[in-house]
Amino acid sequence: MIKNFFGHLHTINKHRFKVFILCCKCGFIWRGLTHDLSKYSPTEFFEGVKYYAGGKRSPIIMCKNDIGYSKAWLHHKGRNKHHSEYWLDLAAKTKAPIIPFNYSVEMVCDRIAACKTYQKKNYKDISPYYYWNEHRDDEIMNRKNQKFITEVFELLSVHGEKVVLNKKYLKKIYDKHIKKGK
Repeated sequence: MIKNFFGHLHTINKHRFKVFILCCKCGFIWRGLTHDLSKYSPTEFFEGVKYYAGGKRSPIIMCKNDIGYSKAWLHHKGRNKHHSEYWLDLAAKTKAPIIPFNYSVEMVCDRIAACKTYQKKNYKDISPYYYWNEHRDDEIMNRKNQKFITEVFELLSVHGEKVVLNKKYLKKIYDKHIKKGK
């Protein structure tokens, strides 16, 4: 249990640091600094310790596989605007509204950092695209945001972080998809 405690803490810290670096590249220092602070709350942290998988898989996935749901995930998605589920409201006229630019960029950084954290030395710039492409249809998200994220990951796989991860470049892609059809 002690090993899981410190292993999980290390994984959270490593992931948050990677997101911070990526958010800084994109011009969102505050988003990077405050990213995933809820993971230190008792609800999220102790479930993460219980289902810690050596930093190779998300404890949330492990918990969902074990009991069918995750209290940590339900807590996390309701407090972190970089998750599409935060914006979901099945009782609203627009079920999946457009996610604002700053949270869309944080979402991209989060997914890149997650790939880097779990894949370690096997990470390549195409890794987020492969993961996204495999799971994007399972996610309820505004189609315009979905197209933005898809294009960012496609461009990342071709041009790398130096070209793609900057505010001006990302804003141009975001506006292309979000303002389309208005």
